Amino acid sequence: MTHTRIIGTGSYLPERVMTNAELEKLVDTSDAWIRERTGIAERRVVADDQSCSDLAIEASRAALESAGVTPEDIDLVVLGTCTPDRIFPSTACLVQRALGIRSGAPAFDVSAACSGFVFALDVANRFIRTGGAHRALVIGSETMTRLLDWTDRGTCVLFGDGAGAVVLEASDQPGILSTHLHADGSQEELLHVPWGVGRGYKALDDTSGKIKMRGNEVFKVAVRTLGRIVDETLEANGLTKADVDWLVPHQANIRIIQATARKLGLPMERVVQTVKYHGNTSSASIPLALDSAIRDGSIKRGDLLLLEAFGGGFTWGSALVRY
Repeated sequence: MTHTRIIGTGSYLPERVMTNAELEKLVDTSDAWIRERTGIAERRVVADDQSCSDLAIEASRAALESAGVTPEDIDLVVLGTCTPDRIFPSTACLVQRALGIRSGAPAFDVSAACSGFVFALDVANRFIRTGGAHRALVIGSETMTRLLDWTDRGTCVLFGDGAGAVVLEASDQPGILSTHLHADGSQEELLHVPWGVGRGYKALDDTSGKIKMRGNEVFKVAVRTLGRIVDETLEANGLTKADVDWLVPHQANIRIIQATARKLGLPMERVVQTVKYHGNTSSASIPLALDSAIRDGSIKRGDLLLLEAFGGGFTWGSALVRY
């Protein structure tokens, strides 16, 4: 049986740091309130001349170097994003061209909001396990600050920009043990961007292209849903909560992360936490957190990792990975 292993990770954050103190000048909020409610101290903001593909390219280069492979070794690119450079071509195609990944290799985007990386990981894993690819580049990259209404204190304090990537390879040793994906479009209004080419060319108002969120309701649904997917993932693999070495959650909000850790019975010392330094980077947050914990030596080969995310759509997903 062919398995899929992670052989390299990489990440990239824009240089511009926006602190909570800066947000105090824009909206009625405070550093103490943001830290207490979200765990966020700062976030990164793309430069005017940077795009989603620029961030993805830098993260991908770091992942390729970590894996010890070249762009010519990659035969599949799957990129999770909800902030693509263009309608088309896909951001994955732009990354393919920039890195020199061979012509003809499939390259495409996956849109699942904050669950985008887990969805992309699932797709690439299936390609490899069925013989459609041997080595894949999987990316989560976002420029979320371009979707923010800087007068809406309920959303502008939460999001940031960044990218993370992993290189997957076919192996005879288990790596990605299982993936679990779900969606529920009936709750769209709780978290969405109410504009798109299908809704009419002209914006409805000045904030039509900005994130709209009913935060308290999203929080409640996210906590319940992530709790269920923890049970689903462990049951599918015949494992218990005690078997998990590390939780690598979507870095949305420290309170959601803490609630999921309690569900697993994991101390926060076994939970990868990077939200403090970059905020909610949507599909980029799990690969950013994963790369950080691998590079600082926290996560080691052989550790059992539970990756989980929840995002607009609603979408949610998990992956159980033997690193």
